[in-house]
Amino acid sequence: MTDLIRFVIHGFTLAFAWLLLSNLAATALVAFLASRLTKRAFAAAPNVWLALRLAPAALSLAFVAFVFLPSYWQYEPREFVEGFDVSLSVLAAVAVAVLAAARARGVSAWRSAQRRTDRWMRAGQPIALVNTSMPAFAIDTNAPMMALVGVLRPRLMITRPVLETLTEEELNAAVQHELGHWRAMDNLKRLAMRAAPDLLFGTGAARALERRWVAASEQVADRGAGSSEHVRCALASALVKVARITPPVTSISEPISALVDGGDITERVRRLLDDAPSGAASRSMRWLPVAIPAAALALAYSPLLRIVHDATEILVNSLP
Repeated sequence: MTDLIRFVIHGFTLAFAWLLLSNLAATALVAFLASRLTKRAFAAAPNVWLALRLAPAALSLAFVAFVFLPSYWQYEPREFVEGFDVSLSVLAAVAVAVLAAARARGVSAWRSAQRRTDRWMRAGQPIALVNTSMPAFAIDTNAPMMALVGVLRPRLMITRPVLETLTEEELNAAVQHELGHWRAMDNLKRLAMRAAPDLLFGTGAARALERRWVAASEQVADRGAGSSEHVRCALASALVKVARITPPVTSISEPISALVDGGDITERVRRLLDDAPSGAASRSMRWLPVAIPAAALALAYSPLLRIVHDATEILVNSLP
């Protein structure tokens, strides 16, 4: 085996080991933050909860791709590569297993949603809805439901009991709510949370962050349905009617957004009927929490590569 091949294999082994360790550190940090942040802190900011939920996967992948690998390439000597290390290989194997499990969850969620959609389509008939060109289908089933399905090809699914329960104004407001989910790409975000390669999945912190994201995204979609008092009252009425006949969805195991899909219905209705304007962060300040760390990282990037290489040496030499 040539020195270059050993260099590459050793680099990939270290990369996967660092992926696992950085994922573990980010998971611990996010779990701590999730226990400290209250639901009301960012009640109308779903992207905050989404960023926290995806942070372990995103941070660990970014660290390996943009910090460790450049550091290894720049500072690791090609002519001398450490030999096979069992502990390091175990860490790398666990990281590969985390990635494989995440991919399996994502594929399973996608296929499950597709099967569910196919069943609905077989029992559905196309219907025309006002103020939207999105394909919509009336589903002949006794289980009440109104949902947005699909990531690349979104479609609205509405069961006959819901169509018979809602007035024309209520139905239009509910449709605009679902279109809000489509504009926000919420089904894609659901799939991303399901397929995130991290150690946070399945923990109480992950479930709490996902519930808070669902509640916040529902609030944003409610607000996006319309600002007039007439539309807000119609949507509030639709929520009450549908909630009475529809069992709420409590998980995000599939990329499907339902009208009654999380959050306290009473709270959603109260907010819709509240005439006070909702507070919103200034657009100029939206990226401030990201811009400051990014600028600091850019300034310290070169020294950071050296620090990470030294830390890698310590890691390799300290493993049993």
